[in-house]
Amino acid sequence: QVQLVESGGGLVQAGGSLRLSCVASGSTSSIRSMGWFRQAPGKEREFVARITLSFGIFGYADSVRGRFTISRDRTKNSVFLQMNNLKPEDTAVYYCNSDDVWGQGTQVTVSS
Repeated sequence: QVQLVESGGGLVQAGGSLRLSCVASGSTSSIRSMGWFRQAPGKEREFVARITLSFGIFGYADSVRGRFTISRDRTKNSVFLQMNNLKPEDTAVYYCNSDDVWGQGTQVTVSS
């Protein structure tokens, strides 16, 4: 079984940056890709970005492409989300995901 733990959320002003981290533990040999989702108050959870661990193939939601960058460290079973030029609409709880496993979430708040 895989466990995911996120870190790096916080409060930032619009235009600022944050870097989220997610570390996987447990049966990590089964992991093929890891990604990030987010859920704002009163809204559905939505896809943000995903990356494959072996080849680093990635994809982004249109709303974050060009501002967010996903990366991974295979040796540490970790993925990162560098978020630049943050906007108030990026405010949400950000969740790390792999298959049907979810982290506990980390709050990102962007003030205007």
